[in-house]
Amino acid sequence: MDKHLVSPNPHIHAAVSTESLMRDVIIALLPAIIVSVLFYGWGELLILAVSALSCVLFEWAIAKFLFKDTALFCCPAALVTGLLLAMNLPVSTPWWIVVLGALFAIGVVKMSFGGIGQNVFNPAIAARVFLLVSFPQQMTHWTAPAGFIHSVDAFSGATLLGQVPVLGALEADKLVSLQTLLYNIGGSAGEISALALLVGWAYLLIRRVIKPWITLSIFATVAVVAGIFHLADPTLYTGPLFNLLTGGVILGACFMATDYVTSPMSTWGGVIYGVGIGFLLMMIRYFGSYPEGVSFAILLMNMTVPLLNRWFHGKKYGRA
Repeated sequence: MDKHLVSPNPHIHAAVSTESLMRDVIIALLPAIIVSVLFYGWGELLILAVSALSCVLFEWAIAKFLFKDTALFCCPAALVTGLLLAMNLPVSTPWWIVVLGALFAIGVVKMSFGGIGQNVFNPAIAARVFLLVSFPQQMTHWTAPAGFIHSVDAFSGATLLGQVPVLGALEADKLVSLQTLLYNIGGSAGEISALALLVGWAYLLIRRVIKPWITLSIFATVAVVAGIFHLADPTLYTGPLFNLLTGGVILGACFMATDYVTSPMSTWGGVIYGVGIGFLLMMIRYFGSYPEGVSFAILLMNMTVPLLNRWFHGKKYGRA
């Protein structure tokens, strides 16, 4: 008698699998990971290792001992969550906070909903917000890079976004240059190089792992909203280039907003989703108490995905 196995989605329906897709994401993250380690050194390597290993172990343990179903364990997916979480943390984050963030990402945000393919929120983003609210001092303590590459422009303290209230919008805009595209000192490890993140994003597009509409709609919305406010009052509001190249916009738009599980399935749903993220993050940056709004914007728009999937979907088979 044949043995039939019933397991939750995602199910293999093409020549690719969840594991192969996650491996492509890991490869796409490698340029940014390499640059972050070069600038931040062994401290960043430790955070990456602790976060990745913790996420993998927590997912395996929960699947085996709580659900008693190892089919729910996907090592590459857990590894992606761990790497993304590490790239959203300051290099000075204590190891135990990293472990706590991994437990929240896997145990609360992912596995409590049923495992891979079931979670409503992006695990790495949700864990970052959880840690930011729980440990604001440690999560906003930025240290100057002291790794294998040193920069004379390195500083310890506020990021470029954090300096806007002190310097003013006009002076802050002057800090953005070609150097900011290559490397951006200050902030989490995943913010160090916009160019490295864009190289990884291009790899995902070439491999057809993701489509460009969500990312491009976020970039376009950030540029348009920032341009309108900057034209209205350039002394108060920073310009489009500053807002695109600073903070976690590129990391969030390229690798976390495009998450299969927590993003809309249709093209138009993805566009509206991206526009919402771009608009919300700019409102938080301009009018909120936090200088950065990417994580909050993605989480808020994650909640709209079921509605977007309902409103914008393809034609059902057999119907005109």
